This record gives sequence, structure tokens and C-alpha cells, in this order.
Amino acid sequence: MGWKAIHRWLGLTLGTLTVILGITGALLAIDPVAQAWQAPAVADDLSVATLVERVTRTVPDVEEIRRLPSGVIVVFSFAGDQPQASYVNPDDGRVLGPWQPTVLPRWVKNLHRALMLGDAGRWGAAGTALVMGLLCVSGLVLLLRRMGGWRRLGSRVRGSLAQRLHVLAGRVVLVILSLTAVTALTMSASTLGLLSLEAGAEPEVLSTVTGQSEMPAAQVAALQDLSIGDLRKLGFPAATDPEDTWKVDAVQGQGWIDRYTGQMLAWQDASLAQRINDLAVVLHTGEAAWPWAVVLGLSGACVLLFWVSGVVIWWQTRRQTPRVTGNASLAQADVLIFVASEGGSTWGFAQTLHDALAKGGHRVHTSALENFQITAATRQVFVLAATYGQGQPPAHASTALARIQAAKAGQVPVTVLGFGDRQFPAFCAYAQALDQALRAGGWSALLPFEGIHQQSGQQFSRWGVALAHALGEPLVLEHVPHLPPTATLRLLSRTDFSDATGQATAILRFSWPAATLGDRLLGRGLARFSAGDLLGVVPPGSAVPRYYSLASGRDDGFVEICVRRVSGGLCSTHLLGLRQGECIEAFVRPNPGFVLPRSRRPVLMIGAGTGVAPLAGFIRRNDRHRPMHLYFGGRDPSRDFFFGPELRQWLAEGRLASLRTVFSRVPEGGGYVQDALRADAERVRDLVNQGAVVRVCGSRDMAQGVAKALDEMLAPLQLGVSRLKAEERYAEDVF
Repeated sequence: MGWKAIHRWLGLTLGTLTVILGITGALLAIDPVAQAWQAPAVADDLSVATLVERVTRTVPDVEEIRRLPSGVIVVFSFAGDQPQASYVNPDDGRVLGPWQPTVLPRWVKNLHRALMLGDAGRWGAAGTALVMGLLCVSGLVLLLRRMGGWRRLGSRVRGSLAQRLHVLAGRVVLVILSLTAVTALTMSASTLGLLSLEAGAEPEVLSTVTGQSEMPAAQVAALQDLSIGDLRKLGFPAATDPEDTWKVDAVQGQGWIDRYTGQMLAWQDASLAQRINDLAVVLHTGEAAWPWAVVLGLSGACVLLFWVSGVVIWWQTRRQTPRVTGNASLAQADVLIFVASEGGSTWGFAQTLHDALAKGGHRVHTSALENFQITAATRQVFVLAATYGQGQPPAHASTALARIQAAKAGQVPVTVLGFGDRQFPAFCAYAQALDQALRAGGWSALLPFEGIHQQSGQQFSRWGVALAHALGEPLVLEHVPHLPPTATLRLLSRTDFSDATGQATAILRFSWPAATLGDRLLGRGLARFSAGDLLGVVPPGSAVPRYYSLASGRDDGFVEICVRRVSGGLCSTHLLGLRQGECIEAFVRPNPGFVLPRSRRPVLMIGAGTGVAPLAGFIRRNDRHRPMHLYFGGRDPSRDFFFGPELRQWLAEGRLASLRTVFSRVPEGGGYVQDALRADAERVRDLVNQGAVVRVCGSRDMAQGVAKALDEMLAPLQLGVSRLKAEERYAEDVF
């Protein structure tokens, strides 16, 4: 069972118990804070002998003095036949008021320690602490996988509100909750009798009865040498038992003192187990450190947040995970499709391939990659594999590569298709590892390895054309992705452009619909978006969305895109035909590899044509005046200088540090953006040497030209685009 399964099923089945411990623990954290506020300031080096002298002057019939971890001094005594406990001021022994062990109802502590079930409940609480520890460990593993390792742990979290809350809370309190789980188990070991805290059997000691009077406490050397900061409690000799002794319980151990001579009759050093338990108590409860108690209380309250957001995430994933229909049995299938998918989207592509092959007369069986095997009936095998994090396999397929490497090569071709995002250095790395392992093991392939970028239906369709040719049979792959819920956007305004050939382009600004709390929790509609994310628009007459880079974020209060008419383009024609007030249905797809990380490092932005849109969005929200430098390329400044007035305004406001423009279709226009980069080679090298983040947006040909120019310019620095990608400083958004 993988970490994801452990985390999910422990959270779903026993999560309510961890919530009970978390909430009650948060409530119990109130006590150390309240006690600390009640404790008068006192010097820790005050001797216990002096404290006894002061207390006995004001409180009759004292039986015990106890110093609480918060520093509060409590005296237990009798008033007649009535026992009482009082706060005292150690400076003068004055009674400050009656003492109560807790400001909370007793059942809160009972529920936290024993689930209100007595001894059996203590075992249950210990088991729940163990569950919480496993949830923390598995959660940390999954967190590192999701964020791409320790280096990316602090980067921006994407996804629905539930996903962001789960991850953000995890980054803050997972270590603290792990510590509380470990300390709870340590304390439970002693409570349940699994670990003895005693240094040894208590000695039988008696005071020497000589008929003389008792030595005053102020003259007892052992009490003079013991500071109040090391005291736990001091038991007074009983007045009715002349052989009784002083009993002192200190941090260092326990001692018994003759009441007549002041001689230390016996001493036991505190055991290692006792010292460990004492530390566990402080770390678990916050006693003796009220600021830590506040941290513990907030962390305990977060358990409820973890549980609610975790249930919502599980429900979302359950709804979105496709179920393969029309699955032939493994033994009878002539085509096998194996899938590795973290979020479930790759299963949708597998279903499309499955249906197309079945329509062509094949018996097709589709299963998870960890079930990889070949039968006598198998003629073709396809592996559709997504990559997670920094080249890791999806959690469910963690053992699949080893299984494939151990399998004996057969005569059946095994073709691998990868799914990933080119913004990440490890694009389709896991799928490539699978392909390399298969070839090294002697397996053949019907088609060479190919990677699908950002779940592109168009790329998948083109791969299908090549597959049909290789199979020698008709095959059409028209993948209709599982679309998230859409939001209705109303066109507020448009700025139109037209080039010399009459090709239309427009900047379209739409209203931003307010999102409900449910929308934000589930990530529906446009609950959250940033410049650089993608707006998915499904045009009339098509089930396949087209994606446009966003030039705005949620904080801007509107949705803005830049659209150029594509010859025969269904969606661009639809969008450019909109009139003010008309509406579209759209959704947002996060583009986490392209959005800017939070940093003060300079940003080098290179955009051509409509590719300037997300870069304009970055500049628009640059309220902190981070150094941003833009290289913009167009054809004619009078026709396609998109966002020109805004860029000039942002330059004047300091949101944009510098602007360099080139136009390829006018005399002395400067050529292309890569030409402008080469002309400024020294400046570009200086920016990159300062740690600049690079963002490139535009056509694929432009991006290739820019990458080549940068490789040439950065060679003296022993740098290049591949190195910048590996350092997560370079990303492209190309079309």
C-alpha cells in the first residue's frame, strides 16, 4: 500500500478521532496560558527554605507546596477539617486566591486522554496518536511529492481552495503535529504501564526521634541549596507522625530529609525515562512555556481544517476519476492499455484510445500500470504514463518500473505515450524512464516515444494519426476531456486590432463572477486565477476547449485575454464575433510552471504578438515594483503593439523597469525579439547573473529562436536554457 492510500484511508476511517484529540488538545492549551497570566514574577534562584518560611507565616497547617510548570506556587493545607488549595505570592507568602487545576470542564481532559472510556479509552487515545503520527509522516511525503521536493516546498500552491488549505496548513503545522503525536505516545507508555519512570523502589526512611525540637525549614541545608526553579513539590512532615520526614520532589530527583537534624536520609536521581517524560509533557502541553502552548493550540485546531479539506479533496478526486467502460477480460484481449495517472486525467485519454480501438474490432483491456503483464492473446500494448513532481511515478504506480524491468521481454510491441508539462525540467521523465527500461529489456515499440504537453487533445489526435498509419487501419482519436464546471463571463469591453492582411486580433475583457465558498473549496468555475493561468473556452459546436493565456488575475476584478483570428479557427472566430454584453462559458486551468514565484529577483520577459498577454498581467500586478524587463516583438507598431498604452503607463509608474520593442515588418524595426536580445547581450547576461527569472510566451518558432539566442549569449557564464530550466528559472508558454 502506497503513502497516498495510507494517508487517504487513515484520514477517512479514523480522522474523526484525530479531530477529537486535536480540538480537545486546543482547548487544553488554554490552561498553561491562563496559569502563566496568574503567576506573579519570581526569581528562580529563590531558595525553597525561604519560600517555606514565608508560606508558613501566612498559611496554617500546610501539607504540601507545589510549583506548577507555569511558575505558579500552590499551597495545599487544611482550614479546620476542610482541605484547601491556594495560590500564594512567593515574595511574601501572601494568599492570592483559591486554586483550581483547570479552567475547563473535567470531561475535556477525560475526552482527550481516555476518550471518556477509562483504561480502554487510554489505549484508544494512544492508538489515535499513532494514527496521527502516520498521517503526519504520509502527509509530509505527499507534500514533498506535490511540491516537487524540499527546494520547492515554499513555492506557490495551486488548486482548489480545499487543496490549497490542506497544503498550506500542512507546510506550517505538520512537524508540530508529528511532535505532539510522538510526545503523546511517550506519555502514554508510562500511563499504560509500558514504561516505568521510577528510579527504584521508594526507600523506607524515618526521622530520628531524639526528643529535640524540629529544625526550622530556614536552617535545613538541603532546602537552602534547592532553588525554587528546580522544585516540583515539597511534602511537609505530618504533625501527627513524629517519624515522618520532609519529602522533596525536584527536577534532579527525590529526597527524604530528617525533620529534626535536617540530614538527607535518602536520595534518588531522576531516571532517564523520567527526564524524557518530563520533556514530553512540556512539548505536548506547553506547560512552562505558554507561547508554545498557543502554538500547540492553533496546531490542534488545524486538525479539523485538515480533516474537512481532506474529505473534500477525496470527494473531488472520486468524482473526477474516470471508470473504464467496455473493458474486455485480460485473457481475451488482443490490445492492452496500461495507465499511470496521479490526478486521473490520463485515464480519460486511455478511455478514448480504448474506445477507438474497440470500434476498430479489437478486444481491449485497460488497467493500472502496476498490473502490467502480457498474455497469449496480446498483440499490442500501450502504456499511457503521467509524471509526478520531479520525475516521480504516480503514487499507485510506484512499483511498476521494477515490475517491468523484471518481466521477460516478449514479441509484443509496447508503445509508451507520456503526459506532462514542458514548464517543468522533468517533462515526461517517468514515461521516458519506462520507455528506456522497455527498450533496454528487449521490448520493441510500434511508435517512438512521444510526450503530450498539458493534456493537449490536438497532440493526442496527431499521435492517433501516426498510430493509425502504423496499425494500417482507420483510427480517429478525438479526445473530449472531462471539463470542470464553467462560469458565465460577460464581455465588458474590447480593443480591436487588424494587421495588413486584415487578420483580426482583439483584447477582450470579461466580467469576473464572484465565487461562493463552495466554489472556492471545490475549485469550481473561476474561484481563483492568476495572470499566466489558462482560460478554457468551449466554442459552440465543439466539445474540445481552446486555451488562452490570462492577462489578468483575480485581484484585477476582470478576466482578460488577447485573441488572434486563426484561419478556420472555430473558437477564435466565435470570440472575435462577440459584442459587448454577450456571454461565454469558461473555466480556468492552472499553469503553475509559468506563473511567477514570489521573489524580489529580476524578471526577464520575452513575448511576441499575442504572447505578451500573460506578461502584461504580471506587470499589471507588480505593486512592489519588482525589477521587470520586457522584450516585445510585433510586426507593425501601428497595428499590433498589443497593450502598448498600458505598457507605457506601467513603465512610467515603475511597474515595468524597462521596455524594448522590435517590429519585423517596418523599416528599421529591429527584426525579431531574439535579435533584440543579441543586441543587448551584455545586459541580458548581467540580469541572468543576478538570478533573473525568465518567461517566454509566443509561437513555438519564436520560443526556439529565443532559446538558441540565449544559449549563445549565456555560454560565457557556463549557463544555458536547460540549466535555467533545471534551476526553475526558465519557463515557456508557447502555441
